[in-house]
Amino acid sequence: MVGGRRFRPGGGFGRQLDEHETPVGVPPPPAPAPPAGGMVESAVYIRGHRFASPSGLAETYRCLQERDGAMAWIGLYRPDIDQITSLAREFRLHDLAVEDAINAHQRPKLERYGETLFVVLRAARYDDLREEVEFSELHLFIGPGFVVTVRHGEAPDLAAVRRRLETDAPMLAQGPEAVLYAILDQVVDGYAPVVAGLENDIDEIETQVFGGDPNASRRIYGLSREVIEFQRAARPLLTMLDALAAGAGSYGTDEELRRYLRDVTDHLTQVVERVDGFRHLLQNILTVNATLVSQQQNEEMRSLTAASYAQNEELKKVSSWAAILFAPTLIGTVYGMNFVHMPELNWRFGYLFALLLMLLVCGTLYLVFKRRGWL
Repeated sequence: MVGGRRFRPGGGFGRQLDEHETPVGVPPPPAPAPPAGGMVESAVYIRGHRFASPSGLAETYRCLQERDGAMAWIGLYRPDIDQITSLAREFRLHDLAVEDAINAHQRPKLERYGETLFVVLRAARYDDLREEVEFSELHLFIGPGFVVTVRHGEAPDLAAVRRRLETDAPMLAQGPEAVLYAILDQVVDGYAPVVAGLENDIDEIETQVFGGDPNASRRIYGLSREVIEFQRAARPLLTMLDALAAGAGSYGTDEELRRYLRDVTDHLTQVVERVDGFRHLLQNILTVNATLVSQQQNEEMRSLTAASYAQNEELKKVSSWAAILFAPTLIGTVYGMNFVHMPELNWRFGYLFALLLMLLVCGTLYLVFKRRGWL
């Protein structure tokens, strides 16, 4: 919020132009789609109005030299080393900052090199189709009379920031700091859809966990990684905004910009708090999922144990009857060998004796197995 006027997504920082009122200076051309790499757009502003739209870096430098009090806003998308070197030579950028801008893969930070401010931001975008969070890197060089933005991804939409600022000349007239704060607001506002997407994913994960989905653990882990990455992108911005607020008085920052900075800080604080809550919630969900999986495994083990016990009982019965039936088979086999000199073959009561012996052995085995609970 600047002077009580919120930087609205659909409008400028404050007063809107009437339908019969035309802006002063050259009207901004439509923002082109990002090329494969290089300069996306360059504009030179005087007192908040676009004075020129140079087609290259050399022309931008010339416009700045010809007009006192002019400010250049150069937007680059994955530039090559020659372009970065040209900017570093023209605006006297520090070698360390230039190296960071070339290599990318930096953590969010704010560093001051003399009169030049170097800012690294991590923008985020939620992909609804893949249900994933995409992160991109944005580098800014803020100095007297110039703003250089170096994007290494599709987000944030700096063309929209430029269009909104150009509809509020008094705000843009406050110089490079106004551009910096507008970009910070765009990055922080871009976190809101990401928070909503993550919240929806967490709700789906809770359904998966209590529904017994075996893929829940993998998704919890993946979402936890996204939340941690989001924390690394958003949390350092709080320190950066605090540093900007602390140095606002020393560098004579306009009071409206200070109020606007506090508003961005409030929004970012809400985002960070919600993301911290997501991380704790995911840890709890992971614990609950591990408990449910353990319970399910215990149930399966109990089922297997019960099945094994039942199988053992059946095996005991089969073995018992097999032993009982084996006894008469053994006796019958012995007396069926037909040897000549067998004492019982010529005995008058041999047949009866064999039958009684079979019954006695079978009955004895039956009683033994019955007493042991096998039958």
